[in-house]
Amino acid sequence: MIDFTPLWETMRRKQVTQYQLLKNGLDNKTLDTLKKNRNITLSTLEKLCQMLDCTPNDVVQFIPDDKK
Repeated sequence: MIDFTPLWETMRRKQVTQYQLLKNGLDNKTLDTLKKNRNITLSTLEKLCQMLDCTPNDVVQFIPDDKK
């Protein structure tokens, strides 16, 4: 299972708001996808990492289905 909890923690730590992500090119649909822990493209992951100056591990984690 994909989990974007690290993204919200990274944003909090770096004091970046959802509004700032939207102003920097992330669209509302993608933000909604992130909130619902749904799949994103690698291009979107790269964009988030650039916006937040972080690595993919700071954005997403994978939780095995048996650990839900």
